[in-house]
Amino acid sequence: MANYNFAHAWNTVAELAPERIAITCGDRRLTYADFHDAATRVAGSLADAGLAAGDKVAIELVNSPEYLAIFYGALLHGCVPVNVNYRYVGAELAYLIENSDAKALFFHDDFAATIDDSLALLEESLHPVLIVRVDRVAQYEASPNIVRYCALIEDADPHFVSGHEPSGDDLIFLYTGGTTGYPKAVMWRNEDLYRALWQMSRPNTEPPAVADTIGKGRAAATTLPACPLMHGTGLFITLSGLAGGGKVVLIDSQRLDPVRTWSDVEREGVAALTIVGDAFARPLIEALDTNPQRWDLSSLRAITSSGVTWSPDCKQALMDHLPGVVMIDSLGASEGVMTRSETRAGDTIQPARFKLSERVVVIADDESLIAPGDDRIGMVGVGGPIPLGYYKDQTKTDQTFRIVDGVRYSVPGDYATVETDGSIILLGRGSACINSGGEKLYPEEIELVVRAHSNVTDCVVVGLPDDRWGEMAVALVVTLEPLEEAALRDHCKATLAGYKVPKRFIELHSMQRSPSGKADYKILRALALDTLEGNS
Repeated sequence: MANYNFAHAWNTVAELAPERIAITCGDRRLTYADFHDAATRVAGSLADAGLAAGDKVAIELVNSPEYLAIFYGALLHGCVPVNVNYRYVGAELAYLIENSDAKALFFHDDFAATIDDSLALLEESLHPVLIVRVDRVAQYEASPNIVRYCALIEDADPHFVSGHEPSGDDLIFLYTGGTTGYPKAVMWRNEDLYRALWQMSRPNTEPPAVADTIGKGRAAATTLPACPLMHGTGLFITLSGLAGGGKVVLIDSQRLDPVRTWSDVEREGVAALTIVGDAFARPLIEALDTNPQRWDLSSLRAITSSGVTWSPDCKQALMDHLPGVVMIDSLGASEGVMTRSETRAGDTIQPARFKLSERVVVIADDESLIAPGDDRIGMVGVGGPIPLGYYKDQTKTDQTFRIVDGVRYSVPGDYATVETDGSIILLGRGSACINSGGEKLYPEEIELVVRAHSNVTDCVVVGLPDDRWGEMAVALVVTLEPLEEAALRDHCKATLAGYKVPKRFIELHSMQRSPSGKADYKILRALALDTLEGNS
């Protein structure tokens, strides 16, 4: 029986095809032998620090070979990799460290100030026992209790053998936002995530043994995740590519660099590019419009968008430049890998259309499955290999992971209807969640911060359409003195990650709440939309 564990798969590739390129990043090129060596040293360092199987390893790095070596090394020793959003401020990171029970923390030195702020907020007993700085900008003098990654790796045993055998039961944590804005760790078994990623494009089949694939000399595709590994979209495509012995191309930047992206596609012969909706597509299109003949992109076979669906006009613009490339909409969430929709040359360009299947269903309020043509509204659910639930949150686990007709489904919260042909029409999240460039923003969290300003007496945050980001957060506020947007924005930045700070602030005389204190979000959203359109 196959052992569906990513570390086991990478061990196999390193054994059978050690000179095959695993990761490139700028001028850096790591073979699978190099990848395995770095991971082995990381695993040994974790053991030396006293970590054991099941302990959590938090990773706050931009896309880089070190990110994947740490991830691999954690799995080799049976530890649980934990993603960290590098846009977090100190309070947010402190929450994640405590919530995840992280015993080790690896970070790029860009984020040193955030690390210091977070540790200052935590009791010393909650500090990770191993804190490792990975040099990138080289502007930071580490505290005595912080180890430099290069020294850690150099001193580690290159022949370390963990007493733990990588297993399908080993966990991976993927932190995602919750309904209150506090992140929750989705707990994936290696086997479930491995199989789910395979079955997304090959329903009802099982992944082949890596040894069989490599032994037959098959070359997996070269992939480039243009989005961060700290989110599921970037991580999932990377894990999938490496599990098949492919090459992953990384760009070590906190922001999308369209010119470098297309240059790396050309230089590395990238076949599959992964982005997040229009927020990524539009700058990439602009680069092609400005330099239509600059790059040879003939290697490219597919562009996948996940996290948010992308608009037909962006698909069309990309297909105008790249007529032979398949445009793929991926439907999924941290809580479940679902399905996808493909658009090819000659197809009618339209919003993503997904269909019911054995794994993907729509569940009505009465817990029945909605059949084609039934005009009820329900929530999309995915069965098959799905996560165990949320770490330390049984209530939320029971709400999201439901048993319907004897089958366990993940139901992240996407409302939908079903057409007569089985097509799923997505209506959006049931909560007031705002999806801005693939980042989930939760109004309640932002409102609490804005209301804490001494000049603000009330606040409601709504999501409005945005050409680049899909949606943007807009704060409607009632103030004591005339509104000063700059002051409110600075106030928010002191507590919230930059992507959560409202893009605009609108001053109202009254929020017109109901007698029970509830705000009418529908009316306020329309008011905000009219105000901004009137000012444009």
